Amino acid sequence: MITMKLGLLSAGFILGAASLVEAQQLQNCAPREKVVERLADKYGETRQSMGLGSNNAVMEVFASVESGSWTITVTMSNGITCLVASGQAFEELAEVLPPKGDDA
Repeated sequence: MITMKLGLLSAGFILGAASLVEAQQLQNCAPREKVVERLADKYGETRQSMGLGSNNAVMEVFASVESGSWTITVTMSNGITCLVASGQAFEELAEVLPPKGDDA
């Protein structure tokens, strides 16, 4: 009887911990429209670039040229967007590839 209670208690802790981790992960996620609106309204950020991952997730970089703030997001196929990273000192770059055969 005690073993069964300990087993149920352990299972409860494991499920509770899994729910806590899931909740923490979802704190940085929301429907894409809400995320884009918040990045624009609160930080003045607009989309600067994007790419498609092998799992059909869309990666986007939002930034404010004025303030230098930037945010990287990933949007899953279900329309939920998660913040991946953010920071300061964003700069636009237009680098040219070196000529082929150049050792530099």
